[in-house]
Amino acid sequence: MCTPTRIIADIFTPFQDYVNSEQETREEIRKIMKDIEKPLREIITILQVIHHAKDIEQVHAAILNARKTFEEVRKGYDMLEKTVPPGQYYRYNDHWRFATQRLCSLAALIVFLEKGILISKDTTASILGVDNKSNIHLDLEDFLMGLLNLASELARYAVNSVTLGDYQKPLQISNFVAQLNAGFRLLNLKNDSLRKRFDALKYDVKKIEEVVYDLSIRGFGQNQAPSTSSEVTVAE
Repeated sequence: MCTPTRIIADIFTPFQDYVNSEQETREEIRKIMKDIEKPLREIITILQVIHHAKDIEQVHAAILNARKTFEEVRKGYDMLEKTVPPGQYYRYNDHWRFATQRLCSLAALIVFLEKGILISKDTTASILGVDNKSNIHLDLEDFLMGLLNLASELARYAVNSVTLGDYQKPLQISNFVAQLNAGFRLLNLKNDSLRKRFDALKYDVKKIEEVVYDLSIRGFGQNQAPSTSSEVTVAE
């Protein structure tokens, strides 16, 4: 005859096994994230050259270096794919959400610097190495947050471009961010953090518009067309 103590032990012992297994998975994910965050920081540092380099060749070299460093990021996500249990993406994604958002922003910045166009979600997933995977994927909200973070970086880039004597770049950025803002206004955002971050986009737009206004009243770049078309093209 089973005692009450024995019955309770039989019930709760599997719970402890589950807790131990989940803790081991989270610990392994934390280790993997350290391997992803290292190249993330390197890419951020590499791309800072756009804010102080006058030589376009330096910018091109930085872009190539950043793309090469993304190879380490993809290796990290490959390991993450093997570690996250099937169907458990949203149980563990708090560990990689912030890093993924930053990486989305950096991938979008690279494509903008290369072609002056808006990156697509599929292209972003490919650059990060989370495409064609079954246990992890690029969440739409992380992608959108990355685009919003891109706007802030471009606002800073617009200011520094003027300092470096490039009066056309702010016009290109203004056109791009204005239409990015218009695109976001088509969305009915439900996510609180995403909605709050979108509310801050208007300050980035205003900052860039002020730069363009200052250039216009000083007569810089008035007789030259912006370096992008009137529509934002999406990178496929």
